[in-house]
Amino acid sequence: MKKLLAIIKKDTILRFTSPIEWMFFLILPVVFIYLISGGTTQSRDPRLQLTVVDQAGSALSNALLTELGNSSAVKPVLSDYEQAVKDFEQLKVSAILIIPADFNDQSLEAGNAALELRKQPNTLNGLAIEQAVRLAVDRVASLAEVARVSTQRAAEFQAFASEAERLAFYENAFTRAQTLLAEAPSRLNRVVGSTADPVQYDAKANSTAGQMITWVFIPLIGLSAMFAFERSNGTLRRWLVTPTSKATFLGGTILGQGLTALVQMTILIVFGIVVMGLKWGQSPAGLALVMISFTLAAAALGTMLGTFVKSEAQANGLSILIGMLMAMMGGCWYPIELFPAGVRSAAQALPTYWAMQGFLDIAVRGQGPARVLQECAVLLGFALLFFSVGIARFKFE
Repeated sequence: MKKLLAIIKKDTILRFTSPIEWMFFLILPVVFIYLISGGTTQSRDPRLQLTVVDQAGSALSNALLTELGNSSAVKPVLSDYEQAVKDFEQLKVSAILIIPADFNDQSLEAGNAALELRKQPNTLNGLAIEQAVRLAVDRVASLAEVARVSTQRAAEFQAFASEAERLAFYENAFTRAQTLLAEAPSRLNRVVGSTADPVQYDAKANSTAGQMITWVFIPLIGLSAMFAFERSNGTLRRWLVTPTSKATFLGGTILGQGLTALVQMTILIVFGIVVMGLKWGQSPAGLALVMISFTLAAAALGTMLGTFVKSEAQANGLSILIGMLMAMMGGCWYPIELFPAGVRSAAQALPTYWAMQGFLDIAVRGQGPARVLQECAVLLGFALLFFSVGIARFKFE
């Protein structure tokens, strides 16, 4: 046991001596997971921001703001005139809508109501905002027309005593029309298909699991570089003159890197739970099974590769190449469902595919230990195969 601990301590110290290793161990995985999954902006309002300067503060401008707020394309944000113009000139916003002080019922009835929309030239966002503003204006104009006709018909039955009474009736009619429009039933019936979609995709879960596998898988394959380094420096030959068996040396080296990988995955999983809001913790036992099985399979592959390479540089190059290729083909970078059927079938010969499916069973499909046994069994089968070849071919010289 003391020899195992000594080997683990030695390899850990050597690995994390360089600050660059900490970047690949923790900083870059976290950054890639955060960026590729879109950060924590899943609940962010997807509508285009429209800066609005309301200089009128009238019932008509409030009605227009209400219609813009109900739009599925734009999100109105009130601002003062100076700040809005400054943001527009600095290209911080795509468009600004200025509602002048005389935008009220009287100007609308007289046909003098006007709005000022400034948009950045040659931008799709500006065009989309313009269309949304036009639609909102048309709806407000329709309400105003209903109120005008209602006021006119009311005057035919009984003349208004004063202009103030007529304007009060007009405003009440406008408000009533706005309420009825909001309460109007939808004339579009939406029917949801009864056929279940066999593909369950969650961008954050896929990105987190895929990046975690990638950043853990490549260093574990990098075991081959450790063996090549110690073999080229003559370190392995020195083990021959010590009472240390090949099993002890391999066990300490593999166990040390495996424990490091488990710590790294645990950190990334906690990051996914706390920052990304993923449901990693709904089956700790199943998650632990997949993590251990994947670690053993990757470490075994690195052990086997270490018996074929001749130098540390060759091992590093092959580790990165093989790791990235297996990660991509295994569905770690793109959803496996996007690949052709032949590629999906071929991907099942890769440990990264089964690791990805196991992690998605936990994070997306909400499965427990019993449902990830197949993935774990396949990963342990890879581990047994790779370890058998690696141990049989391993030489100290």
